Amino acid sequence: MRNTRIGAVICLAVGSLALAAPVAGAAADPSGEQTIRISPAKASPGSQVTVSTRACGKETYGKGTSEAGGAFHLFEGDREGVLVGVFDIPAGTRPGTDTVTVKCPPRIKITDTYRIVERTPSGGVDAGFGAPAGQGPQLAAGSVLLAAAAAGGVVRLRRRSAGTRS
Repeated sequence: MRNTRIGAVICLAVGSLALAAPVAGAAADPSGEQTIRISPAKASPGSQVTVSTRACGKETYGKGTSEAGGAFHLFEGDREGVLVGVFDIPAGTRPGTDTVTVKCPPRIKITDTYRIVERTPSGGVDAGFGAPAGQGPQLAAGSVLLAAAAAGGVVRLRRRSAGTRS
Protein backbone atom coordinates (compact mmCIF):
# COMPACT_ATOMS: atom_id res chain seq x y z
CA MET A 1 0.00 0.00 0.00
CA ARG A 2 2.79 2.40 0.94
CA ASN A 3 4.70 1.71 -2.31
CA THR A 4 1.57 2.54 -4.30
CA ARG A 5 1.30 5.97 -2.68
CA ILE A 6 4.98 6.73 -3.26
CA GLY A 7 4.65 5.63 -6.88
CA ALA A 8 1.60 7.85 -7.37
CA VAL A 9 3.40 10.89 -5.91
CA ILE A 10 6.42 10.30 -8.14
CA CYS A 11 4.20 9.97 -11.24
CA LEU A 12 2.36 13.16 -10.32
CA ALA A 13 5.63 15.09 -9.86
CA VAL A 14 7.13 13.84 -13.14
CA GLY A 15 3.88 14.56 -14.99
CA SER A 16 3.63 18.11 -13.70
CA LEU A 17 7.27 18.77 -14.65
CA ALA A 18 6.69 17.37 -18.13
CA LEU A 19 3.66 19.61 -18.65
CA ALA A 20 5.40 22.73 -17.27
CA ALA A 21 8.59 22.43 -19.35
CA PRO A 22 7.11 23.43 -22.76
CA VAL A 23 5.14 26.31 -21.22
CA ALA A 24 8.25 27.67 -19.46
CA GLY A 25 10.27 27.51 -22.66
CA ALA A 26 7.59 29.31 -24.67
CA ALA A 27 7.05 32.03 -22.06
CA ALA A 28 10.75 32.73 -21.64
CA ASP A 29 11.24 34.37 -25.02
CA PRO A 30 8.61 33.95 -27.74
CA SER A 31 10.54 35.74 -30.48
CA GLY A 32 13.98 34.70 -29.26
CA GLU A 33 15.45 38.15 -28.49
CA GLN A 34 12.77 40.43 -27.00
CA THR A 35 14.94 41.52 -24.08
CA ILE A 36 16.99 44.46 -22.91
CA ARG A 37 20.39 44.06 -21.31
CA ILE A 38 21.21 46.82 -18.79
CA SER A 39 24.77 47.11 -17.54
CA PRO A 40 25.62 47.51 -14.71
CA ALA A 41 22.60 45.94 -13.01
CA LYS A 42 23.30 48.13 -9.97
CA ALA A 43 24.48 51.62 -10.91
CA SER A 44 25.26 54.63 -8.72
CA PRO A 45 24.44 58.32 -9.29
CA GLY A 46 27.00 59.96 -11.58
CA SER A 47 27.79 56.70 -13.40
CA GLN A 48 27.11 55.63 -16.97
CA VAL A 49 24.59 52.91 -17.93
CA THR A 50 24.73 50.87 -21.15
CA VAL A 51 21.59 49.40 -22.70
CA SER A 52 21.74 46.78 -25.46
CA THR A 53 19.10 44.74 -27.29
CA ARG A 54 18.50 42.44 -30.25
CA ALA A 55 14.77 43.18 -30.21
CA CYS A 56 14.95 45.64 -33.12
CA GLY A 57 15.89 42.91 -35.58
CA LYS A 58 17.48 44.38 -38.71
CA GLU A 59 16.86 48.00 -37.69
CA THR A 60 19.96 50.12 -37.15
CA TYR A 61 18.37 52.67 -34.82
CA GLY A 62 16.19 52.79 -31.74
CA LYS A 63 15.13 55.23 -29.05
CA GLY A 64 15.33 54.74 -25.33
CA THR A 65 14.17 56.53 -22.22
CA SER A 66 15.20 56.17 -18.61
CA GLU A 67 13.10 57.66 -15.82
CA ALA A 68 16.31 58.80 -14.10
CA GLY A 69 18.59 59.52 -17.08
CA GLY A 70 16.15 60.80 -19.72
CA ALA A 71 16.14 60.07 -23.45
CA PHE A 72 18.97 58.35 -25.33
CA HIS A 73 19.56 56.79 -28.75
CA LEU A 74 20.53 53.24 -29.65
CA PHE A 75 22.83 52.59 -32.60
CA GLU A 76 24.46 49.51 -34.12
CA GLY A 77 26.94 47.90 -31.77
CA ASP A 78 30.00 45.74 -32.37
CA ARG A 79 27.88 42.65 -33.05
CA GLU A 80 25.44 42.32 -35.92
CA GLY A 81 21.82 42.85 -34.91
CA VAL A 82 22.67 44.42 -31.55
CA LEU A 83 21.73 48.02 -30.83
CA VAL A 84 23.55 49.82 -27.99
CA GLY A 85 22.74 53.05 -26.15
CA VAL A 86 24.35 54.89 -23.25
CA PHE A 87 23.04 57.39 -20.71
CA ASP A 88 24.28 58.98 -17.47
CA ILE A 89 22.54 58.85 -14.10
CA PRO A 90 22.43 62.41 -12.70
CA ALA A 91 24.58 62.96 -9.60
CA GLY A 92 21.65 63.86 -7.30
CA THR A 93 19.55 60.78 -8.11
CA ARG A 94 18.18 58.92 -5.09
CA PRO A 95 18.62 55.15 -4.71
CA GLY A 96 15.77 52.95 -5.98
CA THR A 97 14.67 51.32 -9.22
CA ASP A 98 14.80 52.95 -12.64
CA THR A 99 12.68 51.88 -15.60
CA VAL A 100 14.22 51.82 -19.07
CA THR A 101 12.03 51.67 -22.19
CA VAL A 102 13.36 50.90 -25.69
CA LYS A 103 11.34 51.56 -28.86
CA CYS A 104 12.19 50.34 -32.35
CA PRO A 105 10.32 50.73 -35.64
CA PRO A 106 7.69 49.72 -36.51
CA ARG A 107 5.96 48.82 -33.19
CA ILE A 108 8.45 47.25 -30.82
CA LYS A 109 8.44 48.50 -27.24
CA ILE A 110 10.34 46.77 -24.41
CA THR A 111 10.67 47.81 -20.79
CA ASP A 112 13.03 46.63 -18.05
CA THR A 113 14.31 47.90 -14.70
CA TYR A 114 17.60 48.06 -12.83
CA ARG A 115 18.69 49.33 -9.40
CA ILE A 116 20.23 52.67 -8.54
CA VAL A 117 22.33 52.27 -5.40
CA GLU A 118 24.19 54.73 -3.20
CA ARG A 119 27.54 55.84 -4.50
CA THR A 120 30.39 53.80 -3.08
CA PRO A 121 33.28 55.66 -1.50
CA SER A 122 36.38 56.10 -3.61
CA GLY A 123 39.94 57.14 -2.87
CA GLY A 124 42.29 56.28 -0.06
CA VAL A 125 41.44 56.08 3.59
CA ASP A 126 42.63 58.99 5.73
CA ALA A 127 45.50 57.63 7.83
CA GLY A 128 45.46 60.50 10.29
CA PHE A 129 48.42 62.48 8.95
CA GLY A 130 47.90 66.20 8.61
CA ALA A 131 45.12 68.43 9.82
CA PRO A 132 41.52 67.47 9.11
CA ALA A 133 39.70 69.97 6.94
CA GLY A 134 38.30 72.88 8.94
CA GLN A 135 39.96 71.94 12.25
CA GLY A 136 43.28 73.78 11.88
CA PRO A 137 42.55 76.45 14.55
CA GLN A 138 41.49 73.80 17.06
CA LEU A 139 44.67 71.82 16.48
CA ALA A 140 46.80 74.96 16.87
CA ALA A 141 45.10 75.87 20.18
CA GLY A 142 45.50 72.32 21.43
CA SER A 143 49.18 72.32 20.50
CA VAL A 144 49.76 75.60 22.39
CA LEU A 145 48.04 74.23 25.50
CA LEU A 146 50.03 71.01 25.31
CA ALA A 147 53.30 72.95 24.94
CA ALA A 148 52.37 75.18 27.91
CA ALA A 149 51.61 72.16 30.07
CA ALA A 150 54.91 70.55 29.12
CA ALA A 151 56.81 73.78 29.83
CA GLY A 152 55.11 74.08 33.24
CA GLY A 153 56.17 70.56 34.11
CA VAL A 154 59.78 71.28 33.15
CA VAL A 155 59.83 74.49 35.28
CA ARG A 156 58.53 72.55 38.32
CA LEU A 157 61.15 69.86 37.89
CA ARG A 158 63.92 72.48 37.74
CA ARG A 159 62.65 74.26 40.85
CA ARG A 160 62.53 71.00 42.78
CA SER A 161 65.98 70.00 41.67
CA ALA A 162 67.33 73.52 42.44
CA GLY A 163 65.66 73.54 45.88
CA THR A 164 67.17 70.24 46.95
CA ARG A 165 70.74 71.29 46.09
CA SER A 166 70.84 74.32 48.39
